Amino acid sequence: METPKIPAPEDEGEKGVLESLIAIRDQLQLRKLDRTTYVRTQDVMVLYDQTIEQVRILYEIRNGKVVEENRVDRVVDSCFQLLSLFFMTIGRNNEAPAAYALTSTIKRLLDHLTEANLFSAQDLESMSQTLVHLSEIVHNSASTKPAPFLETLITQRIDRCRVSLANLQQKINDIAEPLRPTADKLVSILRQMAVINTKSRFSPGEIQKLEAQLREIGDKRKDGQFMDDDGNILKGSQHISKLLDRCIEYTKIVVERNGQFPDKWKPVYEVLVGIRNELDKLSLTQAWSLRETDLYDYQRQLDRIDESRVNGNWLDDQGRPADLYVQRTLLYLIRRSYGYIYQLMISSEPVSEALLPIYNQLQTLKRCLVEVKNSGGVSSARELYPYSMKLHSIDNMKVDGKFMVGEDIPEGQGSVAELLAECFDLNYELRVAAESATPTPPPERQQGPES
Repeated sequence: METPKIPAPEDEGEKGVLESLIAIRDQLQLRKLDRTTYVRTQDVMVLYDQTIEQVRILYEIRNGKVVEENRVDRVVDSCFQLLSLFFMTIGRNNEAPAAYALTSTIKRLLDHLTEANLFSAQDLESMSQTLVHLSEIVHNSASTKPAPFLETLITQRIDRCRVSLANLQQKINDIAEPLRPTADKLVSILRQMAVINTKSRFSPGEIQKLEAQLREIGDKRKDGQFMDDDGNILKGSQHISKLLDRCIEYTKIVVERNGQFPDKWKPVYEVLVGIRNELDKLSLTQAWSLRETDLYDYQRQLDRIDESRVNGNWLDDQGRPADLYVQRTLLYLIRRSYGYIYQLMISSEPVSEALLPIYNQLQTLKRCLVEVKNSGGVSSARELYPYSMKLHSIDNMKVDGKFMVGEDIPEGQGSVAELLAECFDLNYELRVAAESATPTPPPERQQGPES
């Protein structure tokens, strides 16, 4: 994070700011590691206010001066990155500070997509929607103590991401509509091949299946070009042909290497595979095991490895660049890991981790009730008793209409209350439907007096 490439500040005032920010960052790091209690809003806001004050002082010191990036800038970024993840952890996802970490990840992803020239329309669509959402958050930030310069900084980062996104979108627009599904298919094949390549073992059948798909795409060409029904060369034909050749070449390399990675690059490879695998597990158990601040360490490890490249490639101890196979494999692992981080961030619920156990139980209850409804409902109201009992037990946890944790009222009350109401409504609909379907027993026949 603070490599020799990043010099220390020369200004005495900046040195003082650096010391203060390092102390704040250390406190954030310690709080991140503490799993004995949940993260409280008031603890985060104290450190947020302290960071904002130090950055305000830094802006005053630098006012009107041209200053090269130094260690202060790196520590400011670390503090804002951590604070951004803390805002997600306490459920304040819809406030400007929470957008900081996401813009960093999106920028990384866009830089990698631009460098690799390998992406699909779906990749861009997701990030475009996220940037729109982040812009709305910054514009309508409900932060109790907004920092104009932080909001300006995030807005500038969003704008830079949009420029990169527009450049990538133009490349898709340069491909004729009929060829775009083929382009997406080739991107998918190349990514599947990269996944196979990083397995400890893979069967020849996995690769043969992808090779057959590549041959099928190649057979659609006429004289090396993709054409329409009238024999006209489709716009973007050359690009798709190059992408097809790239897939074929990479397939041959993967088969030749057979999962054998050069020993001198294995330490970096194993670190990246480890990060990728851990993030993959988190993506499966996110609702129950993720604290958003956990992502910070993964981000920083990836950033350090990514930034250690020279002219786009890694150099060994003798200053020799990695070969194409090593370079592509390591870059794939980095990109895949950033992709996981992005997905974990955008899936973060606006609920404090203190309320997540309740929220997750309600999510599970809702899924069960929806499944029951979709499968035809229940035959009697009695079958709904377990759901009703659980919902009432959660509802009874409220104190004066709020879910309390000790003396605190954690963030996300509205989200939990809304989800609880949805579950009650589903339960009621199922009960009414069951009661309506149950035939009413006929009244008992009354016998007259004996004659």
